[in-house]
Amino acid sequence: MTDDYDDIINLPHHVSAVYKPMPLLSRAAQFAPFAALTGYDEAIAEAARFTDTQVCLDENARELLDRKLALLREHIDCGPQLTVTYFVADKKKCGGRYCTLTGKLTKVDDVRRVLVLDSRIEISLQDVLDVSSSLLQL
Repeated sequence: MTDDYDDIINLPHHVSAVYKPMPLLSRAAQFAPFAALTGYDEAIAEAARFTDTQVCLDENARELLDRKLALLREHIDCGPQLTVTYFVADKKKCGGRYCTLTGKLTKVDDVRRVLVLDSRIEISLQDVLDVSSSLLQL
């Protein structure tokens, strides 16, 4: 049984005199998968991401929150430590998420309706769900 390729198996590899050899990185790229819908996977992941809806406080909860803030305003000069749970709206889709932040209260701005913490973070009063502090436990 003779081999069909015996006549060419020992010939030297052909190198073109006209074209430069293709770099290995470019050669590997020709076998890369093709994505016909660029960005489709990211769009699906974004659509599948869950967001919370903002809770609207009832009258009793709003009144309790206002009393807590009034007590904190009275003791603002001692920089009370507090924990605030507030809503952060999502920039890409409807809804958002609730965050909890702990810090020292430096100011309650009634004109702009924001809480200002020592880290210079401003939290809108309309987004606040709850405030807790050791000062409120007294």
